[in-house]
Amino acid sequence: MSMKKLLLSFSLLSIVASTYAQSGHDIRINFKNCKDSVMYLAFFQFDKSYLADTCKKVVKGNVVFKGPKTLDKGIYYLVSQDKMKYFDFFISDNNQKITMSADTADLVKSLKCTTHKENDDFFTYIKFITAKNKEYGEVKSKTKGMSKKDSAAFMMEKGKLLNETVIAYENSFLESHKGTFVGDVINLKMEKEAKDIPKASNGRPDSMYIYNYYKNHYWDGVNLQDDGIMRTPFFADRLKKYFNNVIVQHPDTVSAEIDRFMAKTKAGTMMQKLLIAHFLFTSESSKLMGFDKVFVHVIDKYIRTGMAKEVYDEATIAKIKERGDILKPLLLGSQAPDLLMIDTTGHKQIAKMGFDTVKTSAGATKLYYDNAQNLAQTFVPLYGVKSDYLLLVFWDVDCGHCKTEIPKLLDEYHAIKKEGYDLKVFSVYTQHEYEKYRKYIIDNKLDWINIYDGVHINNIKEKYDIYSTPVIYVLDRNKKIKAKRIGVEQVKDIVKAMEKEYKAEKK
Repeated sequence: MSMKKLLLSFSLLSIVASTYAQSGHDIRINFKNCKDSVMYLAFFQFDKSYLADTCKKVVKGNVVFKGPKTLDKGIYYLVSQDKMKYFDFFISDNNQKITMSADTADLVKSLKCTTHKENDDFFTYIKFITAKNKEYGEVKSKTKGMSKKDSAAFMMEKGKLLNETVIAYENSFLESHKGTFVGDVINLKMEKEAKDIPKASNGRPDSMYIYNYYKNHYWDGVNLQDDGIMRTPFFADRLKKYFNNVIVQHPDTVSAEIDRFMAKTKAGTMMQKLLIAHFLFTSESSKLMGFDKVFVHVIDKYIRTGMAKEVYDEATIAKIKERGDILKPLLLGSQAPDLLMIDTTGHKQIAKMGFDTVKTSAGATKLYYDNAQNLAQTFVPLYGVKSDYLLLVFWDVDCGHCKTEIPKLLDEYHAIKKEGYDLKVFSVYTQHEYEKYRKYIIDNKLDWINIYDGVHINNIKEKYDIYSTPVIYVLDRNKKIKAKRIGVEQVKDIVKAMEKEYKAEKK
């Protein structure tokens, strides 16, 4: 397989289509002042939208979507032929014969539904919120000409009143719509705010109490066993906000939250399938160092156990598992895999053995075993290098980025050494053009350990997940991985952090 990241984007539309029952839908919209001749019915699914049906001929503003398939529960919306979104509405499991009316002249005010109470209630909610947003805009316009201080005080007073009005309305709406899909959606949209906040020791509201309340009540009333919830425009953003901004950004914390979240889903549901794909994708594509641990966790718990059979095909699942196998030994805190490399000074010896001219892996293997005893004296093992701080650097002479970063790293290496740190660099050339490599070392005065896989036995790219260069790993005195895939500018800070750990261990 390729050593590149899988970047597991996903589309579950095929699964969606397979879940349709055969009882049918009949959605009719009397749309006054509508100039469209074609109209589309689309639906939300997580952070994407999909097409559900097409009205190929709009006659006098009458839009009809009719078909033998029952549409999946969720929020749908009307789309014009030039991709303009008109309005959202609900489709539930028990009523898919819906009649609505609207007028483009005043869309929100004109929305009505005569056959589906949830939709009519939802339209009432939209009208109220729209009116309050308009009122807020009018209040804000009155601050023109005011000082910054007066404007802030005015908006604090008026905005607070408006906010309280909206919250009171939404709470009342939720209370009267308990157990309904529209109630569940509004609940999903609303933020949970703490009341009766205690004071901290400084006399101010206790920020930790506010945070813990917000976190602990974030998912109150959200039914993760209902696929309809993820077919709304709110669920994806709420999920991303929780995992990116609310919980502590530590791989163990995130992994535990994923497990807690998944435990609330129902086996075989679209929600569960989609969440597996989402967590796998976000953990693999994370730019936070150490979050490949989350990726490996998701693979072990949800891919290797067979829960992703209906999410990915067998070939993709096999690649995901392989990716997990590569990353698992390279997690932060793991013992770095050993390397048996050849120092540039030992090149003549291995050249005499024939490693420079061998053409096949079978030939290289034979040479290796024929010369095993002499080779053992030539190898420079990673674990043979003794230092408090060890930079393991993979690079290529012909790599444009390397040509910029390697000289910077050399300067940083000398600066750190000058400060008295026991730092060494195990510099690994990832290709095999020895003369080119040697010339670069001489020309650039690379006075660290310069080695390469002259006998072709280390499988560097897979062993250390090298799909681009340069790559820098930081190892401690015991060869445990303390940092990886860092920039040159991060090296000194990491070394200093490791020094603090060493000092703490001595106490």
